[in-house]
Amino acid sequence: MLEFDKIYLDDVFDYLNKVPDESIDLAIIDPPYNQSIDKWDIFKTEKEFFDFTFKWIDLVIDKLKDTGSLYIFNNAYNSAFILTHLVQRGLIYKNWIVWYKKDGFSPSKSKFVNNQEVILFFTKTDNYEFNSEAVRTPYLSAERMKSAAEKGILKNGKRWFPNPNGKLCSDVWEFASERHVNKVKGKVTKTLHPTPKPEALIERIILASSNAGDVVLDLFSGSGTTAYVSRKLGRRFTGCENNPTYHDYITKRLEKGE
Repeated sequence: MLEFDKIYLDDVFDYLNKVPDESIDLAIIDPPYNQSIDKWDIFKTEKEFFDFTFKWIDLVIDKLKDTGSLYIFNNAYNSAFILTHLVQRGLIYKNWIVWYKKDGFSPSKSKFVNNQEVILFFTKTDNYEFNSEAVRTPYLSAERMKSAAEKGILKNGKRWFPNPNGKLCSDVWEFASERHVNKVKGKVTKTLHPTPKPEALIERIILASSNAGDVVLDLFSGSGTTAYVSRKLGRRFTGCENNPTYHDYITKRLEKGE
């Protein structure tokens, strides 16, 4: 039996075959994108990449509880194919979330500069958890909201007062990439894993789509951010990483709690 609160050094398919069906409340998956970022992100053909992707997706679907939610990171092109596959598998589409990273990785004069990633949000059934109040975001106009809090804003003959916790979260998320958040003396530094996700971004997903004690699945764990944030927020977690260097980093990170 697999232990919770542990990331296994294992191949993704070998690991998933050990996970009991319908045991996962929330899956947050940051998989390979087929962009040749590192050895683990290189595939011989596009078909090989999507065969690999759809294979692990199909296994993850089996592991989700009927009340479970699934978030998958990828680029926009790949996400279009992944979305179609998830719909064909009977999952329920909720959002195509645009993550505005505030840093284009590949400047281009032949097309618009890429400055986003996609996060697909699906659920297994209509009976799922979504804590909208836990992920409210600040209003854009602080001064206007300050005035509205005192006098209200007239809408359709009624006075509307802003929520003190902010507005409901939209499907466009602005989080600077980790390489920009953790600059040293104003300079971007190389991270052990090339594509770590911001803790605040992962925290938003976990708060919105799980409750304390729920089990979060973290495949392709990378730098272990999802596992780390899950534990910080009182969730259980399980997952895998097949790179020994990354796995050692994850283990030490969880042990240190940082």
